[in-house]
Amino acid sequence: MQKLKQLKFFDTLSKKMVAGFVILIVIGTILLSLPIATAPGIHSSFINRLFTAASATCITGLTVVNTATHWSIFGQVVILGLSEVGALGYMTFAVLLFNIMRRNIGLSTQLMVKESLNLENLSDTKSVMRYVIGLSLLFQLGGLGLLAIDFVPRFGWARGLYLSLYHSVMSFCNAGFDVFGDSLMGFRSDSYVLIVTMILIIAGGLGFLVWRDLLLFHERKRLSLNSKLTLLTTISLFVLGFVLLLITERDLKLLPTGTSWFNRTINTLFLSVTPRTAGLITMPTGKLQAGSLFIIMVLMFVGGTPGSTAGGIKTTTFGVLMFQSIAQLRGRQDVEFSHRRFSQANISRALLLVFLASIVISVATLILTQTEKIPQGFGLEYVVFEVLSAFGTVGLSLGLTPHLTVVGKIVIMLLMFIGRVGIFTSLYALSKRQAKVSLIRYPAENILIG
Repeated sequence: MQKLKQLKFFDTLSKKMVAGFVILIVIGTILLSLPIATAPGIHSSFINRLFTAASATCITGLTVVNTATHWSIFGQVVILGLSEVGALGYMTFAVLLFNIMRRNIGLSTQLMVKESLNLENLSDTKSVMRYVIGLSLLFQLGGLGLLAIDFVPRFGWARGLYLSLYHSVMSFCNAGFDVFGDSLMGFRSDSYVLIVTMILIIAGGLGFLVWRDLLLFHERKRLSLNSKLTLLTTISLFVLGFVLLLITERDLKLLPTGTSWFNRTINTLFLSVTPRTAGLITMPTGKLQAGSLFIIMVLMFVGGTPGSTAGGIKTTTFGVLMFQSIAQLRGRQDVEFSHRRFSQANISRALLLVFLASIVISVATLILTQTEKIPQGFGLEYVVFEVLSAFGTVGLSLGLTPHLTVVGKIVIMLLMFIGRVGIFTSLYALSKRQAKVSLIRYPAENILIG
């Protein structure tokens, strides 16, 4: 083990984080390769097992096979476990193990936790970890209990509790796997299940740092700038998405005739929430209007909150760039929010993130247009939707994923991995050079823009 740590590939935190997720995917692939992982009489190819393990670890939910019918209970539990570890971060479970064994957490482990949860201060590690573990248990067990009220009378005790647990974990972890076979389309008229699911999705996508701020508000009487920006952006996107989807879908005409106004509203709310990396659906995505697909793609690109179970460029990045644009249009030099000023480093990092994300998405889209077949009736959106879903670790699909070629599956797996680990972490892991401070600074000069 000591020799392993001395390898050059493990010489930075970014490389260790990437290696950790890769190892987790490999373990998941091995477990899914066991004969007991698939349903009787069903064979699963290596690439499909690898894709499923990667999708679960990256809490995406894109599937090349039907989770309900292809995998056995053992295989479904493996997917559940990979999603749980992938959502909370393998370092969370490492710290939990250290606590159970009553061992002190080393500095290197604390640094890994700090990196995985996007913490600013090393001193926050232990306190945040308690909130991560505690809140995860609270929400998932609470979701289990609330869903059991509906599922147990419907499916019986054993099956009902299993479905409640599975769905609660997948909703909170923002993973799009389901064991119903058709996601939640069978529950489009069950507003209770949809409301509980939305609460779990929002709770998981909000971020543990934000939850800590909210829970400690009665003591501190204030919220951090990060939490304020996160809440403002999240609520704004949620409301805006809901209103726009009401308009584009004409009050969800896809739903059966006679569906109540209340149920249509809940389904529209659900359609606004699920693109924030949850990936669960109540109606066929391919039958949505073009405007609705565009709105969903934007929401998938933005994603959730840093340090949460969500993917995308993150709400804080979107919020910073929005305030940056407003400040520039008003002719202001400083970008201000809530009586604070964003640092130039923050703004530059946000711009770089969006630029790199655009490059990754564009390259992946170009490759898939050459390797995949676009069905009649669809256009470029058929590929772009899948690419954004993978990058945002969402799990929504227009139907491309089950028909991907081997090259297509590899591209989507890489997108899911980058979306979960993060663009910066992925690039730093590949980089062989450390940042150097240049002693030479050239004169500045303006060029024509726009």
